[in-house]
Amino acid sequence: MSVTPIDLAPDADFEGYLHGSPVSFFREQGARPGTGPRLHRHPYGETFLIHAGSALFTVGDEHVVGSANQVLVVPALVAHRFEVLDRGEYIATHIHASDRFITEWLE
Repeated sequence: MSVTPIDLAPDADFEGYLHGSPVSFFREQGARPGTGPRLHRHPYGETFLIHAGSALFTVGDEHVVGSANQVLVVPALVAHRFEVLDRGEYIATHIHASDRFITEWLE
């Protein structure tokens, strides 16, 4: 078996099906306070690895602040969104438990 590293720009999306991986991910960074995606859901779980800063997550009916060095897991089909807090220093890797991104926008 041979494993070849994949060069990936810091702001590039990674869809697993293009590389033989069962997961997809992207890195969110440099967002301004108050910004973030509108309410949406996926038919699979999404895991947020927060590297820096913090964001207010709405997950179903719950509100939780996710901060640097924390991991948040949103189950499949649960509506969610987040809003960057602090000074826009939110940096995170968003891992989708799917080989491609599938998003249903709810607002």
